[in-house]
Amino acid sequence: MMSDHKVPVNRKQEQLEEYKVTDQGQALTTNQGLKVAEDEFSLKAGERGPTLLEDFHFREKMTHFDHERIPERIVHARGFAAHGEFELYQSMKEYTKAGFLQDPAEKTPVFVRFSTVAGSKGSAETVRDARGFATKFYTQEGNYDLVGNNIPVFFIQDAIKFPDLIHAVKPEPHNEMPQAASAHDTFWDFVANNQETAHMVMWAMSDRALPRSLRMMEGFGVHTFRFINDQGQAHFVKFHWKPVLGVHSIVWDEAQKISGKDPDFHRRDLWDAIENGDYPEYELGVQLLKEEDEFKFDFDILDPTKIWPEEEVPVKLIGKMTLNRNVDNVFAEAEQVAFHPGHVVPGIDFSNDPLLQGRLFSYTDTQLIRLGGPNFHELPINRPVCPFFNNQRDGHGRQTINRGAVSYHKNSLAGNTPAPVPESEGGYAHYQERVEGHKVRARSESFKDHFSQARLFWNSMSEPEQLHIIQAFSFELGKVKSKDVRQQAVDMFGHVSSELMTQVADNIGANPPQAEESKVTKASPALSQLNTTMAAATRKVGVILDSDAPVEQVGEVLSALKLAGIQAELISSKLTPIKGADGQELELDHTFQTADSVIFDAIYVVGSKRGDKKFEEETRYFLREAFAHAKPIGASYAGEELLEKESLKGKPGVLTASSAEDFAQEFIGAITQHRFWERELA
Repeated sequence: MMSDHKVPVNRKQEQLEEYKVTDQGQALTTNQGLKVAEDEFSLKAGERGPTLLEDFHFREKMTHFDHERIPERIVHARGFAAHGEFELYQSMKEYTKAGFLQDPAEKTPVFVRFSTVAGSKGSAETVRDARGFATKFYTQEGNYDLVGNNIPVFFIQDAIKFPDLIHAVKPEPHNEMPQAASAHDTFWDFVANNQETAHMVMWAMSDRALPRSLRMMEGFGVHTFRFINDQGQAHFVKFHWKPVLGVHSIVWDEAQKISGKDPDFHRRDLWDAIENGDYPEYELGVQLLKEEDEFKFDFDILDPTKIWPEEEVPVKLIGKMTLNRNVDNVFAEAEQVAFHPGHVVPGIDFSNDPLLQGRLFSYTDTQLIRLGGPNFHELPINRPVCPFFNNQRDGHGRQTINRGAVSYHKNSLAGNTPAPVPESEGGYAHYQERVEGHKVRARSESFKDHFSQARLFWNSMSEPEQLHIIQAFSFELGKVKSKDVRQQAVDMFGHVSSELMTQVADNIGANPPQAEESKVTKASPALSQLNTTMAAATRKVGVILDSDAPVEQVGEVLSALKLAGIQAELISSKLTPIKGADGQELELDHTFQTADSVIFDAIYVVGSKRGDKKFEEETRYFLREAFAHAKPIGASYAGEELLEKESLKGKPGVLTASSAEDFAQEFIGAITQHRFWERELA
């Protein structure tokens, strides 16, 4: 769509260019720059003798190799990232003095890392899980990190419970199973005995936990923060990233199969989109509350297990982020990037959310282990674009060469510099909130309603989304071996919906819930994905055809798809190009062995009239699976006969060239709809 678009060079990109090296065409040297005469053999005492300790080249090479892997993140280990830029729609001066939120004419460089939470670095990407959505803004006032997820709430209310949660969801320690999955005893035992998890679990059992792509999922700051303007006035704020392409998901059967067919599905989709010029775009939205409105709701605005319903507190869209450049090196950028919710700029401050307060400690602490010491901020991907000066010195991995004798404050030898900057001149000062009370280990009474918003979420789901939640609970609890834990979970979520848990209990052999159901009747339409933006652009269509296909007819459909921004990939028994009568040629992208219906958004079957039974068998499998996953299906030429054999002709979302006045446009319309859920409900 936008492949001829020139990617703008920004300040962060220019800074990173200083660190980039291309080895091609260069002489081989040691890390000290010494040219190496031999790199095939270690230094020995004789051709068949022992290797000598003095072989500094061998020792340097092997030592570096031995240490090429740093400890993976305990959570969010499986991640991928991209560069981009953020531009403001309108000045936010009324609410915040943050410099990057003042001038719509200024673009701010960003770096975004997406991730799964529970799995290890080598796990698959389409597992049922929350997704990390972390954004680093390289502003002129320093780095600002908005470190969030694709789900707006969290499992727990207080950070002291975080180790317990992660221990429970990670593979069980006695057998290290299952990987990247919550469908096991310890997780559901934790859930049932920590009922503050109810709301987040409802989201995790929904389609939100199975995004179609990283380009089609929302991002949330989760916590309540503060905006402070230059008059010192504060507003509570929650952050949202709204994908321009809408919020879309895959189904569970599809997710499991993609994990085997392409465990890199999400990163491949993101990489390919950027390489094709289909730059992912997300609008930044904020929910704003005056301080005097803090207590006017039926929930505590500081509770991280609660949302502010958009119908009660509207989301104001204030800017757009565009990801327009892939990383040059995954390790140096996506792995070594260090995010921290405590990386803020003047005009943005914290609330007393107890989960956020704990994160302000834990992020620095974990980077010290992962990245080897206190100087992780000096790695190229983490360096701010503005200069930084302080009296911190030395430590592992120090890159700055500090000149001069002074490394302390206050001093006279350096004119008492570097010197603090007054708040009026841009120095950061915390919001002066009045705080008083006894030192206690306690939870506010206003945090103790665990089921009202879980019920709100259930009420907000469409019929197919509710069906998927029932199926998710049935799968997850069906994997739990302890009958007691299964029953506890059924009883717990009976407080959310007896309708939901009665069906789940029947599926897993548990007793119907005895719990009293939440009396909440209101809903939030903004939570249903059926109310999201529907778009065909950047969707991927698998086109199945053989050597006798009418190339001209297929070419017309392919041209229409391309014009709509849809990616078409051609599949056949062999990769031999298909030639038409006029010499036109179609290049193949896949064979049946290297493609599967689950990696496409829609299937277009041209088929074959040559009577190849193997080709027909493979094609009919594609059709059955795509139909089961509620995907759009198009057929022309011999493909229509295969639809009839599968009894699919005339079904919802199944289009044929013979019955469509303008087949290509009607097929594009079907792709825009994403899925035809009435097939499931039938």
